[in-house]
Amino acid sequence: MTEVRSVALADPGLPRSNGELAVDQPWQGRALAMAIALVERFDLEWDDFRRHLIAAIGAHPDRAYWDCWVAALDAFVATLVPMSDAPSNSGSIAAP
Repeated sequence: MTEVRSVALADPGLPRSNGELAVDQPWQGRALAMAIALVERFDLEWDDFRRHLIAAIGAHPDRAYWDCWVAALDAFVATLVPMSDAPSNSGSIAAP
């Protein structure tokens, strides 16, 4: 499997300024890190998350990019941990 961080951070769809990844707020960087961590934890490919991001942007093209990112992250997590299997009060997601 390709190293997820390298693939994710090289994604040309991410906002950039002078070639560098551009986040305006700390929470945006944390959302990116969470997506990468989940893809790594569940031994998936970056495109598994990216499909959710594309769908979120397509569903709400006028929404801010990072707001779409959070919607995509929410949808992605929902596919990884169905509500019936979600840990109760443990604060962590177990690997499959």
